[in-house]
Amino acid sequence: MKKLIFALFVFAATALQAQTNLQVHYDFGKDRSYLTSTLEMFKPDKWGNTFFFVDMDFNYGSDNHPALAYMEIARCLKFWNGPFSAHVEYNGGLLTDNGAGFPINNAYLVGVDWGWNNADFSKTLNLKVLYKNIQGKQNSAQLTGVWGINFLKGKMSFTGFADLWWEKNTYTFDGVTHPVFISEPQLWYNISQNLSVGSEVELGYNFAPVEGFKVCPTLGAKWNF
Repeated sequence: MKKLIFALFVFAATALQAQTNLQVHYDFGKDRSYLTSTLEMFKPDKWGNTFFFVDMDFNYGSDNHPALAYMEIARCLKFWNGPFSAHVEYNGGLLTDNGAGFPINNAYLVGVDWGWNNADFSKTLNLKVLYKNIQGKQNSAQLTGVWGINFLKGKMSFTGFADLWWEKNTYTFDGVTHPVFISEPQLWYNISQNLSVGSEVELGYNFAPVEGFKVCPTLGAKWNF
């Protein structure tokens, strides 16, 4: 669900132009077997960059209506030289279950972003140290890593992110703060400049209603506008 997507990799691929893509994944995870769509945009400018994505799960009822809508929007701000920038971010959404809607707690994040790339931007690494306020719940810290590797003359891309934070009541409602980890590595074969096919593996630990580890592989297609 979480897809803080590969900002530096996209930055290199688009040479300081806005990049928007639409992904459709079929989820093979246990008790899942449904489609998820992701709409993403990344746009750099002279003051930093803006990134957002919107996820929707199509698994409600026999007609597979959207049952989840979730978004993140982030801004990196930098008007100085060097690898560090300021980072602000918002997360939130809505989940439908058995005909009832439940909000996903608003989360507000602020912190520091550090970026690295090799000479041709075929390899990138992005690390973030963030303060996280989960509205109506608690304050926490979050560590985020984002990577991008472009190889085989641009025909293959290995991208992904990993998040680690601490949260109460994520699955047991026991009032204890637990570590929560999610990661979504993606491997894409780039058929053309616009079309890619590949796979994502959603890794989670103590995430949402699941205690312990859960692994959900997908098959997907991506269209770059």
